[in-house]
Parts: sequence; structure tokens; C-alpha cells
Amino acid sequence: MTFAIIKERKNPPDRRVVFSPEHLAEARTQFPEAIFIVESSDIRIFSDEAYAKLGFKVLNDVSHADVMIGVKEVPIENLIPNKKYFYFSHTIKKQPYNRKLLVAMLEKNIEMFDHETIVKKSNARLIGFGRYAGLVGAYNGFRVLGLRDNLFTLPKVETLADLDAVKAQLDKITIPNIKILLTGTGKVAHGAKEILDHLGIKQISDALYLTSQFTEPVYVMADVMEYAKRKDGKVGDKFKFYNDPSGYQSNFMPYAKETDYFIAGHFYGNNAPYLFTREDAKHPDFRINLVADISCDIDGPVASTIRPSTIADPFYGYDAKTEKEVAFNAKNAITVMAVDNLPCELPKDASEGFGETFLQHVIPAFFNNDENEVLKRAKITENGKLTKRFSYLQDYIDGK
Repeated sequence: MTFAIIKERKNPPDRRVVFSPEHLAEARTQFPEAIFIVESSDIRIFSDEAYAKLGFKVLNDVSHADVMIGVKEVPIENLIPNKKYFYFSHTIKKQPYNRKLLVAMLEKNIEMFDHETIVKKSNARLIGFGRYAGLVGAYNGFRVLGLRDNLFTLPKVETLADLDAVKAQLDKITIPNIKILLTGTGKVAHGAKEILDHLGIKQISDALYLTSQFTEPVYVMADVMEYAKRKDGKVGDKFKFYNDPSGYQSNFMPYAKETDYFIAGHFYGNNAPYLFTREDAKHPDFRINLVADISCDIDGPVASTIRPSTIADPFYGYDAKTEKEVAFNAKNAITVMAVDNLPCELPKDASEGFGETFLQHVIPAFFNNDENEVLKRAKITENGKLTKRFSYLQDYIDGK
């Protein structure tokens, strides 16, 4: 079986790759029966020479490979029929802008495996760039805090070599006496937590956070059962909430009244209650003035996130009274960082971390008869049709 590391063709260019040269060499050692080839790319964070040096064929045409491995969506005109593809397709939530892509994959008889659908039996994701989104998102929040309040200057992450260089920059700054709320308990939230812990900011309990003031910066990590509660007054259950959040309402305002900087690192499921609405943001006791929205659901659970921002222009302001965008440093505005492709700013570390988990969970499945059913669960399309697990996408394909 031949696996090809394909060139990223989506704009703006993404420098990440699923396998660094070293991790690809490791894959070759572990699975000598597999052939790994690399499509030539002038934008990848690792050069063609780096792969060639380790003995990999770097080719302009990889169409003879069986499995194509990329990061971002492949343009429809570049899809090769009758192949297996791995990439983030951004179709499983019925995203309107990629409906044609899914239709094209069915027409071209492509077996599609989305990185997002590579999950355990429990549906917990096995691989992803979440940690790096969390790391960069939290850093960017502090960067704009320094800019807005004239406290310190942090360089853009994309100008730094790697995560060590990012942390070295943080060692030069002092965080003012603020209260920070971090939502979520997954990879994204733990990436953000890594930044908070590196800065030496003390983590405190919910009870203390909601009832006390401090003379130094502090943060709390809130899980979904803390910021959402059952409407009937009974005790909530996290796993029941994930299956059906309809009987719940937001319990976010007690946090909003105590928080200066909110880092949104949670996963937001369909029909879950919004954390705070546009009306909530108008409340006189609403204290949040800075949001790093790593989850980045537009016009959704975080009312101040009215559009995604970009790596080139990462910050904007939200005026709660007018519900309009203003300058990021406008008086009384909520400063928003809502970059939706944060791991692109740290391509080397993100690629290395991703390759490690892809080698651990995905490549073995091709050679052990998929004993853990990783591929079976992840496969969206087969023989020109949706697989049973993803049959819910049929009306999306039909344009209904």
C-alpha cells in the first residue's frame, strides 16, 4: 500500500503537514510493508530536501498512491477518483460552503476519512490540532491585552520558531491583576491551560473565583456542568447533556460578573444553550472585556464573536450596546480574538504533534485489519454512497 503526503492547495496557504520527515521515517520503520511518498511543496514547513534526505521519493505526481494524506480541504479539481483521502473536510456539521466538495467525493468514488471523525468508541477524538489552537489562542489573548492597555509587547506567534520561543516571550511579561475564565476540559482547553500555567497564574476553585477578589491574577477552568444547568433544578449530567442538551440553560452570568478575560476553549454542540447572548452582554454587571474565542462559532454561544478574524488581522472590538464591530481598543468595547485557524501559526510543533498521534492510531489500522474499528468509524463515504454512520448527511447532499 502506498501512502502519499499531499501538497496543501487551499488558500490562504497552510504550512502544516500530517507527518514531519522524522515521523514519516518512524512510520516506515514500523510498517516496512508500506510505501510512503511525498508530493513536492514549496509552502510546507518542512522542505522537500528534508524528506529526500531521509530517503523518501519527493514527486510532482503522486496519483499512483492508494491513500492521500493532507490537512485542509482538497480543491474539487485536484481530487483523484477511486482513492482514499484523509483531511479536514469541514462537512460533518453540514457546512454549506463545502457541500459541493462532499458531492464531488461521492461522484468520484472517493473513500473519505475526516481527521475529525477519527474517534474512540466513546466518540472522543483521537487526533487533532486542538492543543496548538489552545496554546496560540491563549497567547494571542495576552498579546492583545498588552497592545490594548499599553502594558507590554508580544510578537506574533507566526514570527517565532516554535513553542519554546513562544514561552520564552511570555517569560518577559508581567500579567496584571485580572480574573481569567477558561471553559472546556479537552485538548484545546488544556493547550490554553499550558500557557496560563507557564505564566505562573494561579488556578483556583469555582467557589473562590465566584466569591472572592485577589491582588494577583488568577484563573478558573470551568466544565460544561458549571456554566450550564438543568431547567428543572435537578443536578445535571455531563454525558446526558452531550446526547441531549435541550433541557439545559446557561449558568454563565455568575462567571461573566467576575471575569476580565474569557478564553473559550469548550466544544459547542448543536442545540446546547448559548453561554452569553447579546442581551447578556448589555447587562451592567457584565465584566468581560476580552475574549479569546478559540472555539470560534460565529453568531453562536459567545455573542461577541460576530465573525472569524485572521492571522494577519486577529483582533476586533464588539460594542455590546450597538451590537456592532468597532476597533479592538475602542472604549467600553469587548476585545475579541477569533482566529479560526490558530494552529497554522505554529506549523512545526503542530505538525510534529499531529504526526505522532496519526502514527499511533491511524496507520496501524491499515495493517491489523482495523481491529479497533478506527477506520470503520471514521469513513464518511464508500462506493459512491454515505456510510451508515454518516447517513444523516443525505439531506445536506441533496441540498435540502
